[in-house]
Amino acid sequence: MTDLAKLSATETALAIRERRVSATEVMDAAINRIEAANPKLNAFVFTAFDEARDEAKKAEEAVARGDALGPLHGVPTAMKDLFDFKPGWPSTLGGIPQLKENIADMKCGFVDSMEAAGAIFVGKTNSPAMGFRGTTDNAAFGPTCNPFDVTRNPGGSSGGSAAAVAAGLLPVAEGTDGGGSIRIPAAWTNTVGYRASAGRTPLLVRPNAFANTLPYIFEGTISRNVEDAIVSLGVLQGAHPGDPNCYDMVNNFADAGLAGIKGMKIGFSPNLDVFPVEGEVADVVADAVRVFERAGAEVEEIKIGLTRDQREYSDIWCRLFVPIMRHSFDAIKASGLDLLSDEHRHGLAPDLLDWIERVGPGYSADDLYRDLSVRSEVFDAYQATFAKYDLIVSPTVTAMPVKNTDDGNTKGPSQINGIEIDPLIGWCPTFLTNFTGHPSVSVPAGLGTSGLPVGLHIAGRRQADRDVLAAAAAFERLRPWTQHYDRIAL
Repeated sequence: MTDLAKLSATETALAIRERRVSATEVMDAAINRIEAANPKLNAFVFTAFDEARDEAKKAEEAVARGDALGPLHGVPTAMKDLFDFKPGWPSTLGGIPQLKENIADMKCGFVDSMEAAGAIFVGKTNSPAMGFRGTTDNAAFGPTCNPFDVTRNPGGSSGGSAAAVAAGLLPVAEGTDGGGSIRIPAAWTNTVGYRASAGRTPLLVRPNAFANTLPYIFEGTISRNVEDAIVSLGVLQGAHPGDPNCYDMVNNFADAGLAGIKGMKIGFSPNLDVFPVEGEVADVVADAVRVFERAGAEVEEIKIGLTRDQREYSDIWCRLFVPIMRHSFDAIKASGLDLLSDEHRHGLAPDLLDWIERVGPGYSADDLYRDLSVRSEVFDAYQATFAKYDLIVSPTVTAMPVKNTDDGNTKGPSQINGIEIDPLIGWCPTFLTNFTGHPSVSVPAGLGTSGLPVGLHIAGRRQADRDVLAAAAAFERLRPWTQHYDRIAL
């Protein structure tokens, strides 16, 4: 009998299509794995198993009828409990206790696209409140645990999805990414987190349809291999009439996995110029970068051209994100629940409240203009670098997985190598490409001396998703990582 937990999404869909296994068998096996492992991981915060079994039965009947099948037909998946919705399912916006009974009446674009491709949703995965940190913990559900060490965090804000995929509960799950939230947990869980180029995949936001550009925010996937990232991008890409920032630039990436990178010029930045990096991370990444030379690329250590203190960049990211949160809270207040009131603010993390108060209504148009000017400096530095190099590779995050706390407020390190950093996002230079919109992926670089995963970040030119995917696949062929999943014991 095939071990369904080890099948990728693509392999699962093929097995169902060829009738080697039924969609019902696949779903039952996934549900059994979730029920067995979730008490230890806290990856799922809501499950809809009866609904998923009904959909699996319909998927099985479609195979029997000989219907045309989507590329993910019958594949179990999950959505993130943040700004992601499915009618009749709860939406807590990242574990805000007062929203446990908040039931969605709409479907987000990710769910719509994945269901159209045949995937079946089994539940929602854990996330921090408003996605405002690089770890996964909150007041309603507590921390998610890293499958490689359940005392540690899997990263965030898509940590529930990353933990579920790494542990083999599902082959693919949703991540959203406004500062690295797909790629950060991928780095800490030995998974692949792909975030497309700006404008390639739609994101529906209201009442401000343009909010997904301050910074760039994306929906995407976390998977165990690059092939599933390629297939998922094919499912998610394309223009949507509700997103003014998404373009009709559908490409066939099916051959990207075999394209190779021979002759490419790759710039290796060990620290993105200004970010302190833990030694364990630095050692694994420096060794991993050599793989690209074996694949035929030319690799050169570079400076990107960032000149400001890393704390200034991370503070700007936080300031840009605060208005999105404030307007969300205002919308909830209009419905009768003031989450920022003395009565309800205990459901939000102290750091989030601090930023809400620091930025507040006093954040002027002039302040925004100045922050966007610095953001433009980052964009210009990346563009100048990409004029010389096809790809930029670097550490995904600069720290190893942190221990979970029991107060609903697990954060990253506040200091690395004696340098103070923002514990929410300052150890996650992933947010730089949310400033710029360049396509980016985190792939497993290897395990550190602690036995915990380290991520390698690959960024490419705007709209050059194919180059990024080709590099990720080339790396995977020469340094596979699936053997590391055997270390997981739950």
